[in-house]
Amino acid sequence: MEEIIKIMLKIENEKHGKIFDKVLSILPNSEKIKDSFDLFSKQVKEKYNINYEIESFQEKHFSITNANAKKDYSFTFDLQEFPNIKITKIYNIEVFNLSFDNQSNTITGKPLVAATTQLDIFFYCTTDDTKTTYRKTIPFIINADPKDLWQNMPFPKDSLFYKKDEDSYSGTFLDKKIVVASKRGRSHAHQGSSRDDDFYTLKLPNEWETIAVADGAGSAKFARKGSEEATKYICNSFNDEFFISSIDKLVIKYFSEKLTQEELLKCKNDLINTIYPKVKDLLYKHLKEISENENITIKDLNTTLIFALSKKFPFGYVLLTFGVGDCPICILDKDENRVELLNILDIGEFGGGTRFVTMPEIYSNEASIPIGKRFGIFKFEDFSKLFLMTDGIYDPKFVVENNLTQIDKWKDFLNDLNGQNEDLAKVDFQNDENIAEQLLHWLDFWSKGNSDDRTLAIIY
Repeated sequence: MEEIIKIMLKIENEKHGKIFDKVLSILPNSEKIKDSFDLFSKQVKEKYNINYEIESFQEKHFSITNANAKKDYSFTFDLQEFPNIKITKIYNIEVFNLSFDNQSNTITGKPLVAATTQLDIFFYCTTDDTKTTYRKTIPFIINADPKDLWQNMPFPKDSLFYKKDEDSYSGTFLDKKIVVASKRGRSHAHQGSSRDDDFYTLKLPNEWETIAVADGAGSAKFARKGSEEATKYICNSFNDEFFISSIDKLVIKYFSEKLTQEELLKCKNDLINTIYPKVKDLLYKHLKEISENENITIKDLNTTLIFALSKKFPFGYVLLTFGVGDCPICILDKDENRVELLNILDIGEFGGGTRFVTMPEIYSNEASIPIGKRFGIFKFEDFSKLFLMTDGIYDPKFVVENNLTQIDKWKDFLNDLNGQNEDLAKVDFQNDENIAEQLLHWLDFWSKGNSDDRTLAIIY
């Protein structure tokens, strides 16, 4: 106190000397000065604490988390070390579709677009009688929705073998229903190239029906034509009374008559040998002729292919399947508690490169997968759903082949189709008036690293 008085008196230019020092020693003993000094000290400390907290808050680095466009966002300021700081508002935060609750000190909302900006935070100190408002600026980033980083360039309509960017179909299939959707992948959309996937379904004589799905090779110049021709041509090649009659008789014999193991094997081989020429002698020859007529190589038409020939008999649903490549055919039982893979995929131990129906070497029993094993013959009393899909669905949703036979993975997949996904996109199998559009919308799901064409056929 004496030191402070000394400083004050020096400021006032008072005379110095023995009298100064004597008087200076007397002043601190004055009750009035003591009281005034105590009051002054208290006010100084209060002002100091107020301004210290304000300046500390100004200097405080808040690690405010980045928001993501089109995602729900929430961030709460931790003000435990600033008990007297009150944030009143955050200026202009509404333009980002965000709001601030000054009771919970929380920012919430769903920003719609990416931005790199600053948040102007207005606050005051509650112990300050003046209630002066201050402003603090904090950097704030809203990350872009990854989907928005991909361009969606149209595929030129004057291109050779032009194909629509997406296609869909819904209707009846046997005594059930079918929905199919095919969508160009983001990688193709970004480059303005074509969708290479395709599908086709056809009602055949004698109440048979067929569905085919194909995935054109991304490395093939005209894969879009290969997949289109493969699906349409194979389905139409079955549209033959004699062929269907032959299949009818063999299926009834295979499943209805009591056959020895030797007779059963012969009947199975007869079924395969009846279907086999449709792929080897007709489809392959057809694709070869297209390549020659268009002066391109057959490799330019490289495509995978899966199909199922189907009919409901009194003894159950019969499915005759075939597959080349990495596209699966799977069936769920009536209670959706068991799943079965109905074709062999060209992956796993048969990996090292996807096979295509345009490769003559696959039609041999000496191939890595003998041609006979590519055909399947199945009977089911009933089923809930039959799926045919390209790897644009299989890779992000099942990842590995083993998961295709895991019922838990399929239950997750069904939940996903039922709207349990980040886009809340639902395929409604009950109220299915717009089911084709719903499936197309669902196909637009985001999966990091998976931007291939997507085609999914569901018989339900």
